[in-house]
Amino acid sequence: MANINRDIRYLNRDFGTFRSSLIQYSKTYFPDTYNDFTDTSTGMLFMEMASYVGDVLSFYMDNQIQETFIQYARQQENLFHISYMLGYVPKVTTAAHVDIDFYQQVPAKLSGSIVVPDYDYCLLIPENTQVTSNEDDSMQFLVEDVIDFSSSSSMDPTEVTVYQIANQTPTYYLLKKTRKAISAKINIQNLTFTTPDKFVTRTINAADIIGILDVYDSDINEWYEVPNLAQESVFDTIRNTSFNDPNYSDDTEVPYLLRLKQVQRRFATRFLDSGSLELQFGAGTQKTTDEEIVPNPDNVGLGLPFEKNKLTTAFSPLNFVFTDTYGIVPTDTTLTIRYLTGGGVDANVNSNVLTIVDDTNVVFLNKNLSNGALADKIFNSLATNNSLAADGGSDGDTIEELRQNAVGNFQNQLRTVTEQDYLIRATSMPSNLGSIAKAYTQPVKIAEYQPGEIPTILDMYVLTKDINNKLRTASKALKRNLMTYLSQYRMINDSIKIKNAFIINIEVLFNIIVLPNYNNNKVLTACIDALSEYFHIDKWQINEPIIMKDLYILLDKVEGVQTVKNVTVNNLTGENLGYSKYAYDVESATIDEVIYPSIDPMIFELKNPTSDIKGRVVAL
Repeated sequence: MANINRDIRYLNRDFGTFRSSLIQYSKTYFPDTYNDFTDTSTGMLFMEMASYVGDVLSFYMDNQIQETFIQYARQQENLFHISYMLGYVPKVTTAAHVDIDFYQQVPAKLSGSIVVPDYDYCLLIPENTQVTSNEDDSMQFLVEDVIDFSSSSSMDPTEVTVYQIANQTPTYYLLKKTRKAISAKINIQNLTFTTPDKFVTRTINAADIIGILDVYDSDINEWYEVPNLAQESVFDTIRNTSFNDPNYSDDTEVPYLLRLKQVQRRFATRFLDSGSLELQFGAGTQKTTDEEIVPNPDNVGLGLPFEKNKLTTAFSPLNFVFTDTYGIVPTDTTLTIRYLTGGGVDANVNSNVLTIVDDTNVVFLNKNLSNGALADKIFNSLATNNSLAADGGSDGDTIEELRQNAVGNFQNQLRTVTEQDYLIRATSMPSNLGSIAKAYTQPVKIAEYQPGEIPTILDMYVLTKDINNKLRTASKALKRNLMTYLSQYRMINDSIKIKNAFIINIEVLFNIIVLPNYNNNKVLTACIDALSEYFHIDKWQINEPIIMKDLYILLDKVEGVQTVKNVTVNNLTGENLGYSKYAYDVESATIDEVIYPSIDPMIFELKNPTSDIKGRVVAL
């Protein structure tokens, strides 16, 4: 048969051009076979049907290619899938945040000859307590942390004021605590599982899902949410007590201890669309548990006992999991899932409206109170209020926000690589594990390397705060928590040494000339306030120098100051006086009107602004 070349064009992709091309093709190559091209002819029927099929196929092919690339995808479900591939978790809603004040009364009692609050009547408000708006009872906020009125620390202070006086003696005190809350409502869904199915999934369908709160099975076993099923270790917190910690130290700044816990009962979640959250479980059973492989010469490098094609096996710094189970499957049980819904723009409620607290699970710390009538009065005194309006609530990601956030997130990582990564990770440790107020990292000095050590060691210098918001050295419990926290994020070949930074307390002395017709005391007070604000400890970092020129400029800008005669910074020491025990030669450290820190990381602290800033008005 002769090989006939046909002039076929591949750029005609819509119904009209398909139809025109088929007509032209028939006229060109089959002029004697068919020549009835009227709209009602049988031949035109087949041509238009073929054009229709070609048009539909072209549309779906174009659409599939378009939905493959995040820059052009339009369908929300596809954008969700691509976002997860790039490491970004889509937001279907964003909860509003607000600080809620909790109040309760306690009676007064005599302690020796002093009247003090009777903390036996302190209430314990459990985690996940709901607070509701008095304007709209559907607007609920969730307080995730426990509220214990009897404890007080720098991160969780209890404010005590006199509430009632009789005969010039306090009879009742008012206790106040503040907690962060999010606009969320707790919802419950039960899922029943019978036979084990590998990688079984279940879907929760609801509007404005924030996330999973907790999951328990019929035997009260907790199931843990993990980013992916291969991750077998999760963070777990326990109370900082002598029972839980053999190296217990009574540190009120560290109420909880952090530890790593291997879990078989785990699940991963992902949003399928704005109203569907899918939970996926593993593939194992109780008899096929995960195995932790500790790297050693038998399973790493040239000592691998299996096939040669395994020599390129990638070992994750996160964990060494060589298993096909990825956790166990729920079997013959019912999972009780508590999940949160809420958020959105409407959740940004006004101030002074969150006044209704759910006291169902509120209890007294002392369960053996003898005065029942007084206990009822104290219990009924529990009150809440938000002095500021809630903010931060917004709707879920739009299509364009999904694109931009996913692309921007692709370069992010959970690993700590640079010194700045370690600083951010250290200062973002949850506050219930202790708070790192100041942190500074630097490579270990060459002179300090031990024989055989490689230069991948960082010194991290940290400080925390006491209950009065003053700097102090970190406790051993806090350092252990930080070490455990960083262990999940550091590079596998990095070593971190956590050390105490030095605190150098200072005083500031200044002399000024005041303009005529200005009150000397008011100008001095304004100068002291300006210096107090300048040296506020939240504005200072470890190894930050003091630039004397800035102090002159600061004082010169105070209204009423004509001339700044001189400014002096001195070192204050003495633990018996409440200062640091470390002395510092300020004069020798001053070069060109700049007071430089020492080689060993340290921070300047103006501990008591009211007494450590002294000014005088001098004559012209």
